Amino acid sequence: MDLNFFKKDNTKQREQTKTANPDIEYYKLNNGEKIPALSFGVYEIEPKKTKDVVIEALDVGYRSIDTAQIYYNEKEVGDAVKESEVAREDIFLISKNWVSNAGYDKTIKAVNKSLEDMQTDYLDLFLIHQPYGDYYGSYRALQDLQKEGKLLSIGLSNFDSARMIDLVMNNDVVPQVNQIETTPYFQQYEANEYLEKMGILHQAWGPLSEGMDNLFENPILVEIAEKYSKSTPQIILRWLIDRNIAGICKSMKRERMLQNIDIFDFELTNSEIKKIREIDRGKSPFIDHNDPETAKEFNEEII
Repeated sequence: MDLNFFKKDNTKQREQTKTANPDIEYYKLNNGEKIPALSFGVYEIEPKKTKDVVIEALDVGYRSIDTAQIYYNEKEVGDAVKESEVAREDIFLISKNWVSNAGYDKTIKAVNKSLEDMQTDYLDLFLIHQPYGDYYGSYRALQDLQKEGKLLSIGLSNFDSARMIDLVMNNDVVPQVNQIETTPYFQQYEANEYLEKMGILHQAWGPLSEGMDNLFENPILVEIAEKYSKSTPQIILRWLIDRNIAGICKSMKRERMLQNIDIFDFELTNSEIKKIREIDRGKSPFIDHNDPETAKEFNEEII
């Protein structure tokens, strides 16, 4: 099947903008909205620490915050946005619907709860967190909430290409984003190709892999980092952007926050991107969403 018909007017582009933080590059989504190329994630940040950390991240220059219902810190993210000196309209807020809230009615209720907790009338992007349960009902709910203006953009997370294509071909709205694990050890070239054809932005979660398996000491990454006088995490985050992939990173320390966002003053060459491809292992170090046991485990959370 030729999927090029999905492209139509859904092509995305990276661009510079003087809106909000002038140093950050933005992607234009298939509905015309803009998303920062790099988001700050709050996964596994304790609720009691989240507000201060997010305020710090916004002060450093991040303009996109990625949370989820299952992170249990949406309220604290909302508190941070309220207390920050950055205007709400300059902050791109992302959250995700958990599997226990799958289905049309549950999703409507859960999104309204997220809006209430985050103390905002709208979210810039809302995703279905996992490809399990009644995600078709959830997606219909997201489409309706988008029409109401409560969600400016909608999308998916952890959907493989087959599930994603099936969902697209049976719904009216092409998702704006699919957020999938993407790291130098799991580079997702095939998935990226389908996303490009369909005009859906590829957003990477876990790109630094928490430094697992000596990722930051990998000789290829170290050599490139030395060339640009950057750290290996900076090379990894820049590598995403040079592949037209948006990234998410996290740190509790201001110095590391500053370092991670300092990636918009250089670009990798095609030969360097090709060299990094040599370390691709083709599988996740964290989770296999196509494993029947994974599907069973997630579905056990649905009541």
